[in-house]
Amino acid sequence: MAVAEKPSHQKTRIVSVVAATAIALACGTNYAYSAWAPQFSEKLQLSTTQSNIIGTAGNMGMYAAGIPVGMITDRKSPRLAALIGVFSLFAGYYPIRIAYDDGAGSMSVALLSFCSFLSGVGSCSAFQAAMKVATLNWPTHRGTATAFPLAAFGLSAFFYTFIAGVAFPGNTSSLLVLLSFGTSMVVLAALPFLHVVDHRTGTGYAVLPTNERTRRNSNVLHQTISNGSKHSSRYSSSSIPHMEPNNDERDDDSDETSSLLSGPGDLLPEDDAASKASRKSNHSHCLDVTGLALLYKFEFWQIWVIMGLLTGVGLMTINNVGHDAQALWNHWDPSASKDFVAHRQLWHVSIISLGSFSGRLLSGIGSDVIVKRLGGSRFWCVAVAATVFLIAQVCATRIENPNHLWAVSGLCGLAYGILFGVLPAVVVDAFGPDNFAVNWGVMTLAPVVSGNIFNLFYGAVYDSHSEVQAGGEFNCDEGLICYKSAYYVTLVSSALGIVACLWAIQTEHAAKHKAEELEDHRA
Repeated sequence: MAVAEKPSHQKTRIVSVVAATAIALACGTNYAYSAWAPQFSEKLQLSTTQSNIIGTAGNMGMYAAGIPVGMITDRKSPRLAALIGVFSLFAGYYPIRIAYDDGAGSMSVALLSFCSFLSGVGSCSAFQAAMKVATLNWPTHRGTATAFPLAAFGLSAFFYTFIAGVAFPGNTSSLLVLLSFGTSMVVLAALPFLHVVDHRTGTGYAVLPTNERTRRNSNVLHQTISNGSKHSSRYSSSSIPHMEPNNDERDDDSDETSSLLSGPGDLLPEDDAASKASRKSNHSHCLDVTGLALLYKFEFWQIWVIMGLLTGVGLMTINNVGHDAQALWNHWDPSASKDFVAHRQLWHVSIISLGSFSGRLLSGIGSDVIVKRLGGSRFWCVAVAATVFLIAQVCATRIENPNHLWAVSGLCGLAYGILFGVLPAVVVDAFGPDNFAVNWGVMTLAPVVSGNIFNLFYGAVYDSHSEVQAGGEFNCDEGLICYKSAYYVTLVSSALGIVACLWAIQTEHAAKHKAEELEDHRA
């Protein structure tokens, strides 16, 4: 007989999700780089290319750390990953603040890039820990539970830049202090509340140690067989041999986790036809694939290429919208003060952050509607993101009035949010949920490649139009011409992303149709 969940366990699960959300709010600050990068570059007399190397290093830390951090989170402990995040965030941001205060020549570009890399590693570690706890504690409502930390991650840049804009406007040093202590202390404060609650005991829950191996080998916790079993008995978890779930259990787990990280829409009702199609599709992808085996999967390269084409587009604007604003204002109104331009840069970072937040929620609801009600592919949401990116790039190549630059910021943030709101669910659908953290870490190597290429190209284009001032600062007064060529490249990448998405939809439909024919033939 199933055991009812204790109120204390329900409270623990809720508190853990709140803690995970607070941690996620400290993890998206790499996307606030444009809020302080232009002022930082000016004071340290860095070129735009050098500034982009430092910003790209932060992106690399965020994405390249995905595999090792995923292994720590999956196989060791989410708390350990969060603790690594605490130290890495502080060790990344605070030396950058010291370098800014000391001025030009105080720290090499290589060392600044390493510090930026550490801030990215810290963000990745803490965020993976938050997501792991949220997914484990709400096994039947993962999409909804993870929507909170996902949305907080999207709002992170807005949260910190808003505080900085209100508390100390135009003060880059204070903003870097806020990023140093504000991010690391929030993660540290939330760390004790990260608990994993057992969902394997029927409807009963028990608080488990966050160390995965300890949880698996514990002989204190017991498993209650659900009412659906032929026999209801209790076993020590250390004495239960590994058993493969039956098809029904696999279907339930796959259907449940296919909405992982996709948003609150996972509670939408399904019509019979769409439900059947969704279940068949999920069942065909229920094998857990990870490690080197991914490299032999066609689906892996398909998703990886799409991710690379589109994330690089978003990262270029996220890292450089501050330079966009500076170039346009220098040309449009040379009398605009540095404080005014800095405030506009903060404004654009906030717009990107709010757009990302909205996109994550919309893609969560939208992808579940497509899959559960229409029996379609999640790649349609990715195609929407690619289309929004394309529109944003067209705007970026035409807008000369800096008062209209919000269209580029808003559309890029929205598209980036849609993309990252649905891609984790695509990865779970394709390769299974058990090794999601590691698989997602492999996937996020794609932004490392494309983000590097697009950001460095932007820097080269901007520098080619810049002049070195008497004080050693780099400056471009040509407005749109300063960076226009870079957006032509990302426009092409967005168009290729749309083509790749349509190709993925077609191949997925063909694979689903073939699997249905095979299943019908066996029946």
